[in-house]
Amino acid sequence: MSTAGWSNARLARMRDVMAGHVERGDLPGLVTLVSRRGEVHVAAIGMMAIGGSEPMRRDAIFRIASMTKPITAAATMILVEECKLRLDEPVDGLLPELANRRVLKLIDGPLDDTVPAKRSITVRDLLTFRMGFGSVMAPPGTYPIQKSMSDLQIGGDGPPNPSKTSTPDEWIRRLGTLPLMHQPGERWMYHTGSDVLGVLIARVAGQPLETFLRERIFEPLGMKDTGFSVPAEKIERLPGCYRRNPETDALEVYDDARNSEWSRPPPLPSGAGGLVSTVDDYLAFCQMMLNKGRYARERILSRPSVELMTTDQLTPAQKAGADIFFGDNRGWGFGVAVTTRRDELWAVGRFGWDGGLGTSGYSDPSENMVGILMTQRLMESPQAPRVFVDFWTSAYQAIDD
Repeated sequence: MSTAGWSNARLARMRDVMAGHVERGDLPGLVTLVSRRGEVHVAAIGMMAIGGSEPMRRDAIFRIASMTKPITAAATMILVEECKLRLDEPVDGLLPELANRRVLKLIDGPLDDTVPAKRSITVRDLLTFRMGFGSVMAPPGTYPIQKSMSDLQIGGDGPPNPSKTSTPDEWIRRLGTLPLMHQPGERWMYHTGSDVLGVLIARVAGQPLETFLRERIFEPLGMKDTGFSVPAEKIERLPGCYRRNPETDALEVYDDARNSEWSRPPPLPSGAGGLVSTVDDYLAFCQMMLNKGRYARERILSRPSVELMTTDQLTPAQKAGADIFFGDNRGWGFGVAVTTRRDELWAVGRFGWDGGLGTSGYSDPSENMVGILMTQRLMESPQAPRVFVDFWTSAYQAIDD
C-alpha cells in the first residue's frame, strides 16, 4: 500500500487487465492514468498504430472529442464570473441567429410544421443541453430534421470531421435556419449546446475560441499539448484512430496520423468535440476541477462555480428519452455528467465525461481521485465499451484504504 492509498499489486492487476484488451486486438494501444492525493500512476500499453513499430507513449496526443465539453463549460463560467455573461439572460443579443426560434410540432414532422418558441434560449440552456436542439437518437435519416442537419453539416450526427466544418459565423447561421426540436428548457439533447457556447465565448471575448482557452485555461494549467490541431513538430505523437467495420468485425482506419484531420486548424473550433490532448494535460484540468477551481497557484474558477457545474441540473422530465446516456444513476451539470445514485464502485458526486473517439475522464471528490483513459478506437454507442468498464472497475479496485 502506498501513502496515497493505492495497492501496488492491484495497480499491476489493472495494467494486466488493460493489456489484455490490446493483446486480444480490441484496439492497438492505450494510455491509463489514475491520480489520488497527488500520487499519479500512468501506463502506456500497445502500439501507436496497427501494424506499426512505435510503442504507445505517455505523451501521445489523442483526439479527446466530447471530453472537450467540460472545458468549454469552464470557459463559459469564467465569463459568467466576470459578468460578461449571465446564466438566465437570453443569448439573442450576442447570437441574433438564434433569436425568434420556431419549434417543431413533432420531431418526426416536416420542418415547416412549427410553433413559436415560448421563450428565448439562455446561457443556462446551452450549458445544460436544454436549448431544444441536439443529436437525435435514431438511425441516420429517420426524420427530416436529421437530413437537414447532415446536409448543413451542423454536426452531432456522427463522428467529427474537422476539415469539413464551416466557420463559426457560417455554422451558427446554418443552425439558425433550422427549427428547434423541443421548447427551450424542456428536454436534454446532446452535443449542440457546447458548439453554440464555443461561438458565444468567441464573440463575448472578442477573440477566437482557441485563443481564449489557451490564455485563460491551457497556459495557466500548463496544458502545453492541448488545442484544436496538432502542430507539425508534434505530429509523430498523434496515434492512428480506428473504428470497427460491422461487416468484417475488423478495425479500419478512421483518421490516419500521417494525414490527419487534426493536423491543421479546423474552420470551426468545436467547443463540443474538437480538442486534442494528453493524459497529463487533461489531468491538470481534472485536478483543477477536483480542487474546486484552483490548480497550484492558479485560480481558474471560484468554488461556487465548480460546485454549480458539478451538480445535477436536470429534472426527470428533462432526462426523458436519454436513458442510454444516464441510466437511472446519472444526471447532467454544466458540460459534465454527475453520478446521482451509487450503484457502481464510484460514489455520488463523481463527475466528468467520455469522448466518442475512445477516451474517458472523471473526477471523484469522495476519493480525491482522477482517472483518465485514452484509446484509439471509436465508441459504437453512448454506452460504455468494455475497455472503459474494465478501466474504471480496475481503477477503483486498486484503492487500498
